[in-house]
Amino acid sequence: MSENAIEIRNLRKTYDGSGRSAAKEALKGIDLDIPAGCIMGLLGPNGAGKSTLINILAGLVRKTAGQVKIWGFDQDVNPRQSRAAIGVMPQELNLDPFFTPRAALEVQAGLYGVPKSQRRSDEILKLIGLEDKAEAYARTLSGGMRRRLLLGKALVHRPQVLVLDEPTAGVDIELRNMLWRNVRRLNEGGMTIILTTHYLEEAQAMCDEIAIINHGALIVRDRTENLLAKMDARALVITPDAPFGSVACPDGVEMTARADGTIAFTYSRNHTTPGAILDAVRAAGITIRDVRTEEPDLEDVFLALTSGKAPPSHDATGVST
Repeated sequence: MSENAIEIRNLRKTYDGSGRSAAKEALKGIDLDIPAGCIMGLLGPNGAGKSTLINILAGLVRKTAGQVKIWGFDQDVNPRQSRAAIGVMPQELNLDPFFTPRAALEVQAGLYGVPKSQRRSDEILKLIGLEDKAEAYARTLSGGMRRRLLLGKALVHRPQVLVLDEPTAGVDIELRNMLWRNVRRLNEGGMTIILTTHYLEEAQAMCDEIAIINHGALIVRDRTENLLAKMDARALVITPDAPFGSVACPDGVEMTARADGTIAFTYSRNHTTPGAILDAVRAAGITIRDVRTEEPDLEDVFLALTSGKAPPSHDATGVST
């Protein structure tokens, strides 16, 4: 086992056209290493190729070209071992409505060849908070409970890598917090987590590293804090004591009046400083009641990179962005 849980080299997937539809290249030569023990956020707009990549990792879609290693096992050389090393919690609620949670876990464990003596259905039911619903039919479970059961099914064979595909889509805050507590606990136990989500604040809070895919290509992969540091724009927000007119802002600073009565000064930290902006505000005769700064978040980074507005750079793996 190398230091990487997953190693992907020149991964390509082309879907053949049918009828009038042209062939579609869903993945265009992805190179990606996912370190063992990390929580990796896999982000991208709809149609970017995330689901195709996940389905290839799970063995549900055949790649067109390239190499995939999971926990050191090449998918082409050791398909059974590579598949056993990964568990996937899908976005779709694909459960048999006539199975109880315990039965669903037992059947899933059997499909992976886990001997009865080594199955841990009760332990997993407790982890996902369904021990009191162990014998209830899946069709009677709420949507949140079904999503928890999907997590349990992904864990029955003790995978080293867990993929969570939009795990909190449409769930309430209580369930979301429970899921994240479990994910952190699993990660602290050494499990590598791959997370896809449209809730970028979750990715920012949970993920050690972020990989962003757009139009089938990997456009950046770096540590979360490094991506945030690449965003140069900052905002200085002041609350004045009274309404005022214009301010002679330093070059490159944009002033915006907000509906709540505050004034935002957007600036580049490489071109000016908050002190220079405050000097300009005082020079205009304005008394400041309050002042704060706003830092960029992962949503700003995501929009900048997927819109092509971010400056070129290189991440830790040499991917040009």
